[in-house]
Amino acid sequence: MAGRLTLSYGTAVHLEPGLGGSASLVVGDDDTAERMGSGSVPVLATPRLIALCEEASCRALDGVFDESKTSVNVRVQFDHLAPLKPGSTVTADAVLERVEGKRLTFTVTASDPAGLVGAGRLTRVVVDVASFLDKAR
Repeated sequence: MAGRLTLSYGTAVHLEPGLGGSASLVVGDDDTAERMGSGSVPVLATPRLIALCEEASCRALDGVFDESKTSVNVRVQFDHLAPLKPGSTVTADAVLERVEGKRLTFTVTASDPAGLVGAGRLTRVVVDVASFLDKAR
């Protein structure tokens, strides 16, 4: 069945495209490229912005899985479009666009009051927590 993910572990769970989540951040000094080691300027670091987008995608899935299942990020395609100084507020939004088996593709955007800060796609995969942790090196 295209577009639907059914997990059989007790109660079947159905994921349909359109699920969404958001996460916000007031940029602090520790969130800057300078502090995170991803650049030399005191503006929001790209890795921190991507992490905020990942948080939004996780929030879209809140309550979907029982404790035995979760999703992990496996791919990031992202354009960081505008610098933000500490003290700025940025909000990331994630929308589930596609479900292909265990693969979940989200469109993500990050904005501040002046407009778009970044945009892209995140791909997450549904995993069994115990099996996943057993494979960790």
